[in-house]
Amino acid sequence: MKKLYVKEDKSHRPTDVARARPAVFPNLKPSSTSIALRLPDSVLARIKVQAHKRGVPYQSYIKTVLADHA
Repeated sequence: MKKLYVKEDKSHRPTDVARARPAVFPNLKPSSTSIALRLPDSVLARIKVQAHKRGVPYQSYIKTVLADHA
């Protein structure tokens, strides 16, 4: 069996934070916060109909509408 080893252990060296750069993660979704919202049944039914017409889940449709009007 072949042995794996590290030539030089750099973990004990101090980190030079002056050379640090912000990390960019383009594939991450923005964080979100969960909320509770009470809606009349008739309003939720209309929202679900509109979401179905667009082929998206109703919660995603609500987020889109709110983002467009915020």
